[in-house]
Amino acid sequence: MNETKAETKAETKAETQVETHAAERPATAMRAVAQHRYGGPEVLALETGAAPEPKPDEVLVAVHAVDVASGDVRIMRGEPKLMRAFFGFRRPRVPTVGRDIAGTVAAVGSAVSGISVGDRVCGEASQGGWAEYAVLPERFAVRVPDDVGFADAATLPVSAGTALQGLRLAGIDPARPVDASGSRPRLLVIGASGGVGGFAMQLAVIAGWQVVGVCSEAKADHVRALGADRVLDRAGDWPDLEADGSYDAVFDLAGAQSLGGLARLVRRGGTVVLSAGGGDGLLGPIPRLVGAMLRRPFMHASLKPLAAARDAEDLEALVSLLEQGRLGPMIDRIVPLAEVRAAVEAFQAGEVRGKLVLEVR
Repeated sequence: MNETKAETKAETKAETQVETHAAERPATAMRAVAQHRYGGPEVLALETGAAPEPKPDEVLVAVHAVDVASGDVRIMRGEPKLMRAFFGFRRPRVPTVGRDIAGTVAAVGSAVSGISVGDRVCGEASQGGWAEYAVLPERFAVRVPDDVGFADAATLPVSAGTALQGLRLAGIDPARPVDASGSRPRLLVIGASGGVGGFAMQLAVIAGWQVVGVCSEAKADHVRALGADRVLDRAGDWPDLEADGSYDAVFDLAGAQSLGGLARLVRRGGTVVLSAGGGDGLLGPIPRLVGAMLRRPFMHASLKPLAAARDAEDLEALVSLLEQGRLGPMIDRIVPLAEVRAAVEAFQAGEVRGKLVLEVR
């Protein structure tokens, strides 16, 4: 009887070890959202293909959640057409988009030393995030605490990172809040209901600034909940009603107002941060950003185009704020990976307030 129990216990232990090792071992095949031509959500399809292999300085992440960002949708559509020089002229060079990933490390490259298999991480991949596995350079992989959900972590790398770097251009740093005893400087965020705008609102509030947000009337309550002192209807004539020099800084995420009109809104010596904006179908926002650089010496305000970059230290700071409860992820909805078409359709239709996340596992 004792021998039988011992044998059964040994067999159970062996089976458990096999299951554990199998769970840690990356699969050779995976499901991924692929596209073989540029276009709308109709070009997306869930396909099975080979899982990527990490290079020596990369980690392979078993993706649990991945963000849907405006940049992903632009790459999907191949717009503006200038970007096709980098992503493929006739069709996407990398068939799977997606950059903001969060999950567990399934394998590490031969030169990786600071990350281990099983670690919970998030970060900005180059592409390929809308899949069950994606590779991430070790230097951009940031650990996710156990009490922070993967969906929440996946909203941070691009959107919150862009917001933080844009605010710093305007002299706003949540790590160095203004003196609460003095008058609070004022920031205007144009496009406040989106991912970058929503994080910019929250981070500016943490930094002690007064924040005014511009958004559609339907999303005004969402923007107020982010800490806005005041909300302006983007469809109204708010630019004409604002007095000259009303703000210390403007963060423009829409690209709909003239550069002169934006400069008028800030005090002398104030800053206008320019990020994205639609532009035309060929060059996108580039003419506007170049125009800002050329006109900057002749304006009383400082016009600063934003070119955000991956930064692990910034992401670590953002994850810390999220863990402390000082920064909210703003998730509007979480959609299964298989329903990616419907998710992107909702995103393009402007139905999303804040962030949309694809759930992979």
